[in-house]
Amino acid sequence: MRRSNNPDQREFTRFVKETEPRLSYALAAAYGIETGAEATADALGWAWEHWDRVKGMANAAGYLYRVGQSKARRYTRPRVLFPEVAPMDEPTVAPELPAALDQLSKNQRVAVVMIHGLGYTEREVADLVGSSRWTVRTHAERGLSKLRSSLGVTIDV
Repeated sequence: MRRSNNPDQREFTRFVKETEPRLSYALAAAYGIETGAEATADALGWAWEHWDRVKGMANAAGYLYRVGQSKARRYTRPRVLFPEVAPMDEPTVAPELPAALDQLSKNQRVAVVMIHGLGYTEREVADLVGSSRWTVRTHAERGLSKLRSSLGVTIDV
């Protein structure tokens, strides 16, 4: 791979390495794996085309999350967010989990998957989706409550 002498290209490459994982995870949690991947690619492509504008933004990742949301709307595939998990393929995931996640609101699903599934902080998710930490916490708590209820999980107090 050839190293670029263009400072904008190097800066953009560094930006993508830092931003793409969380952007991809959040959009996949919101719209499903395939649509999330396509929306991420579209958002990053848009960022490159408008790099002069994007590089000066205080929360460029959050802005690109919104761009990804807009791009995701144009995909009209059937709404299967998470494929069914075969019990033998992934023993640490309850086979009922994909259907239970699909029953959550988009905001609850993003909060639960990003915080509890992928280990991001409430602050990181809030910055990405453009809301307050407390709003993200509320979505995560309500989403977990719905998941526990639909999966029949109780908490020992």
